[in-house]
Amino acid sequence: MIVAAGGGGDAVAAVMVDGALYGDEGPGVVLTYAWDRLVVDPVAGPRGAGGFRGLGVVTPHVYEVGAGSEVVGAGGSVLPRLAGEVGQMLVLMDPGQGVLGMTRQLEELVERLGPESVDLLDVGGDVLARGDEPGLRSPLGDALALAACRRVNAEVRLLVAGPGLDGELSAGELRGVLGRNVVTLTEEDVGRVGGVLEWHPSEATGMLAATARGIRGLCEIRDAGLAVPLTDEGPTVHEVDLEEAFARNQLARAVAETATLAEAEERSREVCGFSEIDYERAKAARLGAEPLVGFDPEDVLRRVARFERRARERRISYTTFRHLAEVVGVRGGRREEFRALLLERHPEQYAAPLWRIPL
Repeated sequence: MIVAAGGGGDAVAAVMVDGALYGDEGPGVVLTYAWDRLVVDPVAGPRGAGGFRGLGVVTPHVYEVGAGSEVVGAGGSVLPRLAGEVGQMLVLMDPGQGVLGMTRQLEELVERLGPESVDLLDVGGDVLARGDEPGLRSPLGDALALAACRRVNAEVRLLVAGPGLDGELSAGELRGVLGRNVVTLTEEDVGRVGGVLEWHPSEATGMLAATARGIRGLCEIRDAGLAVPLTDEGPTVHEVDLEEAFARNQLARAVAETATLAEAEERSREVCGFSEIDYERAKAARLGAEPLVGFDPEDVLRRVARFERRARERRISYTTFRHLAEVVGVRGGRREEFRALLLERHPEQYAAPLWRIPL
C-alpha cells in the first residue's frame, strides 16, 4: 500500500514507484486525496467522500474511487479517470475529520487489506519542510498525511521521489536530510503511466517522469513561474526516517491531534503564516471575476511565442502545459484544445510530458 502524501500527482508517482519497487508483486493500493487544485476543480481544498457518487465501500470510513465514480455538483476530479487507466486500487483519503479521522481510515484499511508493506510517498520533498521556508507553498496535505502515518499502528516507510521537483524546497536544502536511494526511476517505470501523463495536470510528477526519460535543463512551473532544475537527481527515490521527518515538520506536529480540516487549517496559519486553501479560495474568487480570454488559435500562438522569447532570456529550457496555459490565459475546458493546438503546430517541441522552449 502506498499513501500519496500530497494527493494529485503523488498518486500517479505512486503507480510508477509501485512498479519500480514491487514489480508484478506490488501492493496494488494507492491511498490519495481528491485534491486537484483549481486547474481541475474550482472548489478550493480536498473533496471528501460526500463529494462523489458511485464510490465503493471498503470499510465503514474508507471508500474506493472507481472509473464510474462521479463528482457531485460543479467541479471535477482526476481520480475516476486515473482509476480507469491504472491497475492499482485507488482509495480516497478524506481529511475532513483531521488527522484523527485519517488515522482511523488508515487503521481500518490496514486491518481490512493486511498489506505486506505501507509506504508514504511525497514527490519533491516538502513533507520534510520545517514550516518556515520561504519557498513553501503547499505543506498542509503532506503534514496531515505524515502525522496520520506516524499515529497508525503499522510500520510505515517514508519515501521522497524527485527531490526539489515541486519547486518548494530545493534539492540542496534536502540533501542532508534524505536517506539512502532505494530506486532510480527509468523510462520503463514511466511507461506504466505514459497515457496518464498525456492529460494529468501534475507538474512535479510530470518533471519526475521527464527526468526519468533523461530530460535535463531548467523548467518553469506554477503560476508564480518557479524555475526548477531537471538533473540526474530528479528520478531518484530516497528513504527518510519517518520519526525524524515528524520531529522536523512543525506543522505535522501541530496538526497531529486535529479532528477537523478547519482546525488543521488554523494550525497551518499559526505555524506557516498561511493556509494553502485560503490561497485557493482567493485565487478561485479572482479567476471567477476575470473575463474569459477568447480562444483564437493564431492569437494564442502569438502569446505562446511571446512567452517563449521571454523564457529564453531567463534561460528556461522547458515548461509544463499547465504553466503555459496559465501564462497565456487559457482556462478550463480549453486546456485540452490548447494542448492539441501546440502539438499539431509544433510537434518538435514536445518533450513528453513537457514543452521544450526552442533556442
